[in-house]
Amino acid sequence: MPAIDLLHLIDRLEEQIGEARRLPIGTGSVIDRRRLLDLVDQLRAAVPAEIREAQEFLDRKEEVLAKADEESALRLSRADEEVARRVSEAEIAKAAEGRAGEITDEAKHQAERLIEEGRSQGEERTAEGRRLAAEQMDEADRYAMEMLRKLQQQLEAFMGSVRSGIEALDEKPEEAVPAAPPIPEVFAPKDGT
Repeated sequence: MPAIDLLHLIDRLEEQIGEARRLPIGTGSVIDRRRLLDLVDQLRAAVPAEIREAQEFLDRKEEVLAKADEESALRLSRADEEVARRVSEAEIAKAAEGRAGEITDEAKHQAERLIEEGRSQGEERTAEGRRLAAEQMDEADRYAMEMLRKLQQQLEAFMGSVRSGIEALDEKPEEAVPAAPPIPEVFAPKDGT
């Protein structure tokens, strides 16, 4: 699933938070748990396939290494059989020993190559998974910072209104208390809440 879909799901999460009913006291809100859990499931499903594939490859690493060892053992076994079959004469025995050594070396090199390829692929996929995860974390951090800055601005506006109200009450202690200053639009109750 593309990163755009992840961003869309994050926007939907923000909308649900924005649409939540505020509690009459404090800063708490009531959010529809079922809708929120549904959105979390969608976010989980939106994790890129590359990350899942990298994890599966890491889980199979031991299997790949075991298969390479098994293939190496099989080649060594075949080489031993070939040597045993040809050990009838001294010259043939010498030639067979030489060939067995070559086959053994070839099998070892091939096993090492297979193991190295498996490790290399695992490292590449792991690095790609980490890079994607780091990009998503950076994006989430930027989004969280933006939301916190907006919240800070809203709280500062609210505190300004509170200070103005306190100052107005301090200036006119004996007179009738004037109407409260207007609530910033951000904190004004929405219709039906």
